[in-house]
Amino acid sequence: MMARSLVWLRNDLRLADNPALAAALDAGAVVLVFVLDPAAQWGGAALWWLHRSLAALGQDCAARGAKLVLRRGDSVAIIPELAASIGATTVHAGRAHEPWLRQVDRDVAAALKARGIGFERHRSALMFGAEQIRTKSDGVYGVYTPFSRACFEAFAPRAAIAAPKRIPGIADVASDALEDWHLLPRAPDWAGGLRDTWQPGEAGAQERLAHFLRDGLDDYDRRRNLPGETGTSMLSPHLHWGEIAIDAVWRAADAVVTKRPDGKHTFLKELIWREFAAYLLWHNETLDEVPMKDQFAAMPWRDAPDDLRAWQRGVTGIPIVDAGMRQLWRTGWMHNRVRMITASFLVKHLLIPWQAGEAWFWDCLVDADAASNAASWQWVAGCGADAAPYFRIFNPVLQGEKFDPDGAYVRRFVPELARLPDRALHAPWDAPEAVLRSAGVTLGKTYPRPVIDLKAGRERALAAFKTIGKSAA
Repeated sequence: MMARSLVWLRNDLRLADNPALAAALDAGAVVLVFVLDPAAQWGGAALWWLHRSLAALGQDCAARGAKLVLRRGDSVAIIPELAASIGATTVHAGRAHEPWLRQVDRDVAAALKARGIGFERHRSALMFGAEQIRTKSDGVYGVYTPFSRACFEAFAPRAAIAAPKRIPGIADVASDALEDWHLLPRAPDWAGGLRDTWQPGEAGAQERLAHFLRDGLDDYDRRRNLPGETGTSMLSPHLHWGEIAIDAVWRAADAVVTKRPDGKHTFLKELIWREFAAYLLWHNETLDEVPMKDQFAAMPWRDAPDDLRAWQRGVTGIPIVDAGMRQLWRTGWMHNRVRMITASFLVKHLLIPWQAGEAWFWDCLVDADAASNAASWQWVAGCGADAAPYFRIFNPVLQGEKFDPDGAYVRRFVPELARLPDRALHAPWDAPEAVLRSAGVTLGKTYPRPVIDLKAGRERALAAFKTIGKSAA
């Protein structure tokens, strides 16, 4: 009788370059399972993506003679019971770095051991095991640059693992119906922009990568900060859900012969920033809630629900901020430069806790990643590792003029300002009344007035940061 294994899929929703699946297939027949565990607490946009990704993966499995088994509930109960029911000798899974999933893994391992079933975890989502990168004094890195050097020196992507042509499965394993999970929005259907923007699944990830390598890698360092252009890879949701392996992306990018090395090098550094965020979460399990710098616990944040709602809805009266927040709502994604601008505006000009912004992004992003989301918000707030100093406060007008000079981005997502000339687009409150009138703009009516005077907001933020001491820097 052929040996049997259970492949427990989490953030590795792919067949190619999947070491857990490859190890299981080496042993014999397999069952692939995904568990919708309520402990995950995904946001609405992420659940939309998950539905589409699982549907695509299910079709890919069926084409190879196997079934993707879906179960909803407690992984600690489901995985050992399913493994025992199919006679599996081993459960294979990708290694987790999220705190909740690490605890689940410990509990599952104990339950499997009690049944005499092995549990093998494979490096799947990251470049390294998060505990592996250490300083020369065997410490933990707190600054990105030396961490990135260590990664460049140590990382060697694994050889490509082809997707299996056939998956010897096990018949008659019960599965939930994906539609019964109700992951897609019901009325009102807010996902139209997501459908227009994304193709979740392994094929979509491969297509996105190929397009970027062909059209974006060479000039990545120059174009990645321009939200009005398609200058970034937009691979983040595919990497988050593991529809493509980090090894595959690195191999493919590194193999491209470019005219300019800076584009490729900058892109690889961005992949390492993702790794750094996971590393920080591994060593700081409360990264999404607790500031890494203790003094920020005393920060005099404002309780300003009206300002928070204006920011969430993209009606702050600051065009580049509103464009970013509307892009987020419409597409489930936001350009990285604009993520920094919108986050800085919330925590510094509006003095609203970074955790409120982190929670909103978590609910709205299709690439909502526990590590990257929390680490990035702490960086902007000034309380994280290698963080921006407290006195670095993005001026959204200057940022808009520098990175969206022709206004393409703002005009796309804030169409009520589309007819304004470039010189007035990023600060319409300073435009002459005649200019506003000719563009069909009435401040306070067709477009809101700013919720805060930028100079006053900056001064208030600086005063607040000074109350928690010089160590905030």
